[in-house]
Amino acid sequence: MGRTAVVTDSNSGITQAEGERLGVRVLPMPFYINGELFYEDISLTQDEFYEKLDLDADISTSQPSPGTVTDLWDEVLRDADELIHIPMSSGLSGSCEAAEMLARDYGGRVHVVDNQRISITQRQSVLDALEMVNAGMTADAAVEVLMREKLESSIYITVDTLKYLKKGGRVTAAGAALGTVLGIKPVLQIQGGKLDAFAKVRGMKAAKRTMLDAMSADLRERFAGHKMYVAAAHTCTKDEALAWKEEIESHFPGFEIHMDPLSLSVACHIGRGAVAIACSRKPEL
Repeated sequence: MGRTAVVTDSNSGITQAEGERLGVRVLPMPFYINGELFYEDISLTQDEFYEKLDLDADISTSQPSPGTVTDLWDEVLRDADELIHIPMSSGLSGSCEAAEMLARDYGGRVHVVDNQRISITQRQSVLDALEMVNAGMTADAAVEVLMREKLESSIYITVDTLKYLKKGGRVTAAGAALGTVLGIKPVLQIQGGKLDAFAKVRGMKAAKRTMLDAMSADLRERFAGHKMYVAAAHTCTKDEALAWKEEIESHFPGFEIHMDPLSLSVACHIGRGAVAIACSRKPEL
């Protein structure tokens, strides 16, 4: 049986170093900052990104160039017979659709999985794919499972500032101003690959409680009887992130909570101080 490799992008939160440890190739996502091109975790670190964000730099996300994608695939396929490419959700970026078009020239050796994931749920898809191919499943069989399970995850996010949601047009200027005065914290939801409003509450403490309650309801009702992974993400300080992780662990005893910084493609739309909680269903083989 031929070897199947797994490829993802940096939106998964998997760093280049972690990818090397896991045996996964990670395509770095490009960003334009004041007109200059940077690549996540290659020429742009998390700290550098937030420094530029704090200075109100003009930051825009972009798609990897076709040549960057195919060069990576060609390199991987020198040692593998097939590869599974898991990009960020097509609902949040056009890079998935672009990868699907490029894959047509590879004679079935490249399998692009649009399983509607981002950040820590995308990361879990990568780990699930690795587990399946390392257990001897074919690429086709693993992709079938990933696609079948694509909507079996949930993410809730709250932000510390409305500034970046206003910039992105998700909140009006008047709404942002009023929300700031009243201390309103929106709770956002990602299910099916799109960022949507879930609730509006007053204060970060209430926002966190809302997210924990929503995740409890998901685990108790939507995912009842299934083995689940619970994870967390953030754009805040290490101390704040650790406190959030401890709060989740207290609320969900028995779960091993993985935590990552949020991918920069999400962070540029929500700014510093955000926290998130997510769950993914363990694939049923």
